[in-house]
Amino acid sequence: MEFKMPGKVYTAAMSPIATTHVLIATGSADVQVRLCDIASGAFTHTLSGHRDGIMSLEWSASSEWILMSGGCDGAIRFWDIRRAGCFRVLDQSRSQLGKRPLVKSALYKQDHTDSLGPSPSARRRTGISKKSSSALRKIQNPTHGHMQQRLHPGLSSSQNRATAHYGAVTGLRTTADGMYLLSSGSDSRLRLWDIDSGCNTLVNFEAMRLQTGKPLQLAVTEDPSLVFVPCMASIKAYNLWSGKTFQTFRGHYELVSCCYYSEQDQELYTGSNDRQILVWSPSTPAFTKMEDDDKILSAADEDNWSD
Repeated sequence: MEFKMPGKVYTAAMSPIATTHVLIATGSADVQVRLCDIASGAFTHTLSGHRDGIMSLEWSASSEWILMSGGCDGAIRFWDIRRAGCFRVLDQSRSQLGKRPLVKSALYKQDHTDSLGPSPSARRRTGISKKSSSALRKIQNPTHGHMQQRLHPGLSSSQNRATAHYGAVTGLRTTADGMYLLSSGSDSRLRLWDIDSGCNTLVNFEAMRLQTGKPLQLAVTEDPSLVFVPCMASIKAYNLWSGKTFQTFRGHYELVSCCYYSEQDQELYTGSNDRQILVWSPSTPAFTKMEDDDKILSAADEDNWSD
């Protein structure tokens, strides 16, 4: 089956959790995201909003209808493919510090705040009823997340022009729990976003040098604790929450463009312009020591290994 695209194809993605559709989202040098339907062999519809080509696409890990796109215009847009227009544009200046608070601690904080609120007698003196004070709290603390962000149609011009990177968005990857989104850009920056709030978590990833003219495929462990990033001819593993470099993998002779982490096999697969696919496995100190020392296992040791 073939789909004729209007320009150079940068990326294609299928939802890993879809049960009601078999759509392939495609990004190309054209400004529109196109959805290809395998069942019918035709384009179902297009998603318009980017002002330049689309280099990266990622489906939500929690909803088969939510798609995220990264463009050469520096914007990351969220789409609900059942509705017209995008419902969120990420803004790098809108931030929160680190992880979102745990549900238990957030509930405790809210209960503690409520317990410190005005007494019933004080409310009577000020003329504030329970119902009105509850409504006032809702107004003062608007709900965050998906419903609050759904402003289309009618996204304000400033929100519609927001950018996530100073340059093209070259890579997108969600964590397995669907709570966070990682993005890489031609500005050689890696950013971690809270998907629910749409905020930049301000994790300061250590210096890296990324390719600027082609999309990159990132990989994340299921924990999530590590993110693997193609950095020119090497791959760097960063701690997802501290941003510090955990390890650098060197073995390719040319630019690395993609990597994939297998949780089941605990292996990392990387592809490069040198036409090689390398497999990186965890080191096995026991076997390494045996090879280095060139020792023969004793009968007792052999029993241990067989056990």
